[in-house]
Amino acid sequence: MITIDQIRMKLIDAIKTSGKTQTEIAKSIGIRPTQISSYINGRKLPALDTLANLCVVLDVEPNEILCFDDHTHN
Repeated sequence: MITIDQIRMKLIDAIKTSGKTQTEIAKSIGIRPTQISSYINGRKLPALDTLANLCVVLDVEPNEILCFDDHTHN
């Protein structure tokens, strides 16, 4: 099973390795930088539309963030 913690860790990794500042990421999707900080610190997870926009800005596949690539499907 895929857990929230796995998704959170994938999102944190994508944010940290993007080479973009929290402010740049937040500005590009129309949220406050404190929201990005909340995601990194594990206090919150983004809403689905925000997650989709984060994937675009971070140039990462949603399947990777959602850990679908880590599991085989029957």
